[in-house]
Amino acid sequence: MESPLIREAHLLEQGIQALDTLLGPEWQVTQRPNKSKVFDAALEVKAEGDSTFTQLLVEATRAVPPRFVVERLVPKVQLLREVNHYTNLLVIAPWISSQARDLLRQNGIAYLDLTGNVDIRVARPAIIIHTVGAEKAPRSAPRETSRTTLAGVKAGRLVRLLADVPPPHRATDLHRVSTLSLPYVSRLLDTLENQLLIRRKGRIITDVDWAQLLRARAQETSLLAHGSYQGFLAPNGVLALLQQVPQLPVEYVDGLSVTGSHAAQRFVQVAVKGQLMFYVGAWLNIDDVADELGLLPVSEGADILLLNEPDSFVRRRSEFVDGVQYVAPSQAALDCLAGPGRMPAEGEALLDFMEAYPEEWRASKNDAGAPPVQH
Repeated sequence: MESPLIREAHLLEQGIQALDTLLGPEWQVTQRPNKSKVFDAALEVKAEGDSTFTQLLVEATRAVPPRFVVERLVPKVQLLREVNHYTNLLVIAPWISSQARDLLRQNGIAYLDLTGNVDIRVARPAIIIHTVGAEKAPRSAPRETSRTTLAGVKAGRLVRLLADVPPPHRATDLHRVSTLSLPYVSRLLDTLENQLLIRRKGRIITDVDWAQLLRARAQETSLLAHGSYQGFLAPNGVLALLQQVPQLPVEYVDGLSVTGSHAAQRFVQVAVKGQLMFYVGAWLNIDDVADELGLLPVSEGADILLLNEPDSFVRRRSEFVDGVQYVAPSQAALDCLAGPGRMPAEGEALLDFMEAYPEEWRASKNDAGAPPVQH
């Protein structure tokens, strides 16, 4: 197994090669003796035939969680600017998340990751490079310190709780309500704190960036994962189908919950509602549901999608409107953000509504576990 020093040296070499390629043959990138133990390398960059150069001090790191940017890199660059205003900090990593990239740009820190996410802006000599690479971490990219991620069913439960119920929270309370193991909850909270999605004082969660949390969760999931749904046509149209649902046997009414664009439409105007999507409860069979509703199976051009419910938590705090169950706004936003086509834009519109009117959807401590509301 490679030692950490060998891995960092290899990362540094790859990053310098990528920078050299981006600048092209008319520029020179030279590695100078690194007199500081604070940074991993010192690079001199200049155009051929020009004596003007800039120095880039390099931080080569395997992972760049947002907390690392705020607590480690920002103080470094502030100190660096006090010493030499014309020296710049460049972060090189295998992959950098969108949240970390935003923080780096806000603080004037250049970055380059090996998937092609690059932002380098130097005044003298004039260098402006901005390219976009991978939005999701490649499988080959190293994980951050905690291997517990926002992917998977268990993470979805904790995300919904943190989004729906305002803090303060204790890990023990989240463990009790979610029925997840306490060690798992603790590990995931460490990950979320590392990504600045939550903030804690001692053991108490005092703040949750719920909108960014939902976005981060959506990046780790896919609403229409392979084999998770089936497509159908409604012979009498979508509106007629919605009127038909309340007439079904009670086990079907309770087991079908609208999500996606039609769930978002309850709160925001969506130009084209798109396909009508239902989660189907685990006790129901999709083919049986389709038969009850008189749906026609199709491989293309479906206007109805029946999704296998991944976890009963997707129905948490759902609401019945005219006899039809709709997922909670947080679940609808999450599913839109993780959906195809225009759905992410619809999810962002729903997030805007949720930020403007938190009283319309967030729970109180007293009703955090309330069953669906009948209207």
